[in-house]
Amino acid sequence: MKPPAEPLGGAARRDGAPTDGDIDVVILGAGINGAGLFRDLCAQGVSCCIVDKADFGSGTSAAPSRLIHGGLKYLETGEFGLVAQSTLERNLLLKNAPHYVSPLPTVIPIFSWGKGMWAALRTLLGSTSAPRSRGAILIKIGLMIYDFYGSRHRVMPRHRLVGRGEALRDMPALTGSIVATGTYYDAKISHPERLVLELVADGLEANAGSMAANYTSLVSSSNGVLRFRRDNGGGEFSLRPKLVVNAAGPWIDHVNAALGAPSKMIGGTKGSHILLEHDALVRSLAGRMLYFEADDGRICLVYDYLGKALVGSTDLAADNPDTVRCEPEEIDYLLESVRALLPGMRFERDQIVYAYSGIRPLPSSNASIPGLISRDHSAPVTEPEPSRPFPIVSLIGGKWTTFRGFAEEVADTVLDRLGRGRKASTRSMPIGGGKDFPADAAARANWLADAASASGIDEDHLDQLLSRYGTTASRIARHHGTPNNEDRLPDSNGYSLSEIDYIARNEFVEHLADIVMRRTTLAISGSLTASDLRQVARVAGQALGWSAQRTNAEVDAVVAQLNGTNLMRLQAEPQAGDIRAREA
Repeated sequence: MKPPAEPLGGAARRDGAPTDGDIDVVILGAGINGAGLFRDLCAQGVSCCIVDKADFGSGTSAAPSRLIHGGLKYLETGEFGLVAQSTLERNLLLKNAPHYVSPLPTVIPIFSWGKGMWAALRTLLGSTSAPRSRGAILIKIGLMIYDFYGSRHRVMPRHRLVGRGEALRDMPALTGSIVATGTYYDAKISHPERLVLELVADGLEANAGSMAANYTSLVSSSNGVLRFRRDNGGGEFSLRPKLVVNAAGPWIDHVNAALGAPSKMIGGTKGSHILLEHDALVRSLAGRMLYFEADDGRICLVYDYLGKALVGSTDLAADNPDTVRCEPEEIDYLLESVRALLPGMRFERDQIVYAYSGIRPLPSSNASIPGLISRDHSAPVTEPEPSRPFPIVSLIGGKWTTFRGFAEEVADTVLDRLGRGRKASTRSMPIGGGKDFPADAAARANWLADAASASGIDEDHLDQLLSRYGTTASRIARHHGTPNNEDRLPDSNGYSLSEIDYIARNEFVEHLADIVMRRTTLAISGSLTASDLRQVARVAGQALGWSAQRTNAEVDAVVAQLNGTNLMRLQAEPQAGDIRAREA
């Protein structure tokens, strides 16, 4: 990791890569589960190094439905403990990360009154077939149970059901074959990738003895020593841990093999999503999510994400996270699902502005239907051997919403093995820009007035920064200076060149893709243009010391990834020779 000018985490090593030596814990994998555990252990005074072969939060953790939810569908498989934990963790995230997590009213279209009761009972008792056509009575019972489990630290209203007439008056685009709708509340996360980064930064700030390194590969494991190599000629370093946590998600079995402990723990499934340019649908949704059954019984969803209609998701058996992408048949499935639900609206491929896929790191299972594989988590321990003196704790399964609770459970296991006690609870610990986030409109107005006085930036722009970064916005504003037209990216919904400069210098950026795909929403919003990409590359290259050749290569890599994997066509894209950065 490069030495940041004003680092997110105060304990980042200033001399580049982590140094050789002994350490309490090494965490392999910096997705949401690894990052959550890193923060928890750092808060307990445990020295940790978290390492990822790519960017922080760039794998499965960057490919969720972008929901923070209690898991309503897990009730029908009898996973009541998971629902209880998920609803609690959802409510805690609404309080601890209010800059990214917000309530999401959710509408369930209902197509019958009494269907699905016996099928749901069979599934509850262990049937391998999924329920179909869940009726109003079944949904009412489920929502009552869901409200009960969500009562701890409740921050949102209870559910309600309305009949066909009221439902169609409220949302005329719905198919007329509904008999009712149910509305309940879950939550959405605007920027999951940044939340992962903030967890890492919070851990570094909490513990001066901890380290973090992205784009770093495990080279070898021998006699208790792990050797790592940084990408782009960043050198090598070695660590001798007392314990290793394998948080590599769908790569867990590959990592265990590299550690000399072969395993078959993961049996992942693939989830794909598409984002549509569809203003009429976004207006009809009016801030709500539609949570509905596809023809095959699979649960699908559509809601407004950054002004686009996010549609998801598929659930297919898959095991190669390095080649995952949204395939044509998945696109057909998702488009046909929303066509059936909203028959008066047009849904075609030319409306797709972005697509993404990921492999859910679920436990190995012989279930015939991927949707019935448990989303609960576990942390099996592989005990030490003479040639490997450290134990390995593997983080299996889990879901985005429950990362804090999962981390707490594993941290307690690690602390017990290290002979230490817990010093701090993370239950009410704010995350990153959620610290001191204004709780209401009056507090927000006061925060903006104070920040405007300190920075000289107008309140409208500060309000945008506050929504984008939480209270970290004050630090970015100090770096920002007074904005002007020359500072703005012309096509990017308010991002500025000085913001990009801050991100490049302070947020562990190694590649252009880190900025446009994870530190910002430039790519996923579908608004990125060739001109803006060139501008971002120029600013990042200056901040990070890239040559013109390196900058050109970074631009080409982003264009190839967006076109090939994310099905994104850069707007107003010039000829290939024009998009490249040029030497001054």
